[in-house]
Amino acid sequence: MTTLRQQFADQMVTLGTSDPRVVVMVGDISHGILQPYAEACPGRYFNIGICEPSMVNMAAGLNRAGVIPFVHTITPFITERAYEQIKLDFGYQELAVNIVSVGGAFDYSQLGCSHHCYTDVSLFSHLRRAVVMLPSSGPELAAMLKQTYDNGMINYFRLTEYAHGVEFEESEVIVGRGIKVRQGEDVTIATTGAQLRNAVASADALAEVGISAEIIYFHTMKPFDSKLVHESVSRTGRLVTVEELSSHDGLYSQCIRSCVGIGGLVARQLAVDDFIHGYGTYEELCATADLTEASIISAAMSLTNGREDQRGSD
Repeated sequence: MTTLRQQFADQMVTLGTSDPRVVVMVGDISHGILQPYAEACPGRYFNIGICEPSMVNMAAGLNRAGVIPFVHTITPFITERAYEQIKLDFGYQELAVNIVSVGGAFDYSQLGCSHHCYTDVSLFSHLRRAVVMLPSSGPELAAMLKQTYDNGMINYFRLTEYAHGVEFEESEVIVGRGIKVRQGEDVTIATTGAQLRNAVASADALAEVGISAEIIYFHTMKPFDSKLVHESVSRTGRLVTVEELSSHDGLYSQCIRSCVGIGGLVARQLAVDDFIHGYGTYEELCATADLTEASIISAAMSLTNGREDQRGSD
């Protein structure tokens, strides 16, 4: 299966050959897969090295000169490390950029906690002009790039190394609009990113014990599709959110704000509640954070059995 990062490289060839304003800068990653772009678009591919704040500053200058910059490197280094430059250069000066990260949450599990990142979506959401996207399949990425790359905004694409495996048509993917993956009546499972895979498996298992789970999926966190959440939870009255993001400001927060006015709502959050320092595989670290099929099933059953609201964070 083609990785999402490879699909990004392929899309860059398409965009770069059709739009001479496109320039790609990387922080010492993805050289091999981006060589076709570099060859097709000579003079428009630069390896800036592990100098992420400087790369952001350079992108701002390029955009001021009429260029559409793409900045690409590992998630915590381009978001947390370079956030001040992003805020000052693109937030305050209202410039445009496409920031494409890879390795959010536990994707780089073998390299330890310095390569983990759960706060990126929250950080970018603080920027008024940001569009925050979490494509987790090829059609999602292709559609999002086409719809946003030259929109004059701060576009953040959070790529995952673990695609969810659910097939979407490119025409189904509209930035800012969630997708109802499965109709259900008893509980709403809201998810984003690679965790859609676990959500689908959990809904299958819940159906076997007579619980009808509705799955709503969000490839875009800003702008957020509050209407989809409100419509779903208004019917089910129960909500489980599943996300490889910080429990303190992510999908759960967006969903709860969307549910204001719904009486009797009970909810449960599955997210990353604290720093995870250990090593292990992606699956093992997800299990440490309770991001598993079994955890989703348990949360959904606890709500449908009439237990009181159990939220993952205050």
